[in-house]
Amino acid sequence: MSLQSRTEYFRGRVVHVTVDDVVLPNGHLASLDVVHHPGGAAVVALDAEMRVCLLRQYRYVADGWLWELPAGKLEPHEEPLATAQRELAEEAGARAAQWQPLGSYLSSPGVFTEVIHLFFATGLAPAATAHEASEVIEVHWVAFAEARRWALDGTIRDGKTAVGVLRAAAKLNP
Repeated sequence: MSLQSRTEYFRGRVVHVTVDDVVLPNGHLASLDVVHHPGGAAVVALDAEMRVCLLRQYRYVADGWLWELPAGKLEPHEEPLATAQRELAEEAGARAAQWQPLGSYLSSPGVFTEVIHLFFATGLAPAATAHEASEVIEVHWVAFAEARRWALDGTIRDGKTAVGVLRAAAKLNP
């Protein structure tokens, strides 16, 4: 695919929106709406009792409360692992001794450039939290088997959380 032209329509605090005129691999010229996002990282943090950290977080856009993994936006020039480590401490009050990548996840590839990097963290210890004023978060430690059921039955509606939990389950029970 080759970009022919780009027109920016909006630039916000986190995202910017463009209309890109592109030539697709089949030769067709298309005009595509694109929401550019810096990407993020999310953490499946598992403690010694086989409990996973899930945040019950209020999301205005989702019109209510969601179950989510600790996660956040990549800061400029920040590696995904550093983002995951920072967010685990800030949101969940934990740090981890062992980290394994669980691959990446595309939230909505038809329109968003956002790539979320998933990590599995173990060997947990307490850390200081640092919730932002705009974050309404409850920290919960849920039995991993229950979280896996929630990912499958739709109780967990957040995509990165469902994918992260299921990928971690596959690592635990190949």
